[in-house]
Amino acid sequence: MGRAFEYRRASKEARWDKMSKLFPKLAKAIQAAAKEGGSDPLMNAKLRLAIATAKANNMPKDNIEAAIKRASGKDANDIKELRYEGKAAYGVLVIVECMSDNPTRTVANIKAIFNKNKAEFLQNGSLDFMFSRKAVFYLEKYEGDLEELELELIDYGLEELQNNDDGLLVIGDYTSFKELSDIIEQKNLSIKKAGLEYIANSPISLSEDEENEIEKLLEKLEDDDDVQSVYTNIE
Repeated sequence: MGRAFEYRRASKEARWDKMSKLFPKLAKAIQAAAKEGGSDPLMNAKLRLAIATAKANNMPKDNIEAAIKRASGKDANDIKELRYEGKAAYGVLVIVECMSDNPTRTVANIKAIFNKNKAEFLQNGSLDFMFSRKAVFYLEKYEGDLEELELELIDYGLEELQNNDDGLLVIGDYTSFKELSDIIEQKNLSIKKAGLEYIANSPISLSEDEENEIEKLLEKLEDDDDVQSVYTNIE
C-alpha cells in the first residue's frame, strides 16, 4: 500500500494536536462507545481503544470517567455516527466522519463549510469505490524484531506494517479490527490512536500552493465540534 495511505500523516497529526476542542471530541467518542457496548472496557473493545486514544492525547482520567458515566445516565444524549462526502478543487475527494446528537445541525454545518471553501457536497456512497475501509493502529515505535512481529500479525489480518521515528503503523482490513486489536493488547504494545479509517485507492499529488488551499478546507472541517475525522485522497 505504501504511499496509498490516504493523507499526509504528519500534517493531519499536527492539525489534530492543535485542535482546541480535542478533549470534547475524545469524550464524545468514549461516550458513544460506552453507550453502544457497555461501560466495562474489559468487555468492550471499542471503548478500550477510545480510552487508549484519549490517554495517548493526555486526556485526564477524570474526564474519561465522566464521559463513561454520562453514557449510562438517564439523560445521556443519543450520539449518532455520521458520514459525509465531498469533492474539492484539483480532484480532491473528502470523507468526513462525525459524532452528533443533532444530525440536522451537523449536516447543515458540513454543507456550509464545503460551500464556503469551493467544494461540492456529494450524496453518501458516491466515494465508495474510491476508498477502502481499513483497521489502523498508531503505536509507539517498536524496538523488537520487526520481521518476526510482521509474520505474527499477518495471521490476524495485517496488510501493512511501517516503523519509523514517529512510531509503528499497523494497517489491516476493517474486518480484522478486533483480531488485530486483541493481539496488539496481548503483546502489550502501546496504542496512541486506533480506529477504522478510509484509505484512498488512487491517491493524487498536489503542488504546494494547491495543498495549502485544500488545507484551509480540512482545517475548517476539523474545527467543527461534531467532526471526528477527515480523510482525503491526497498522497
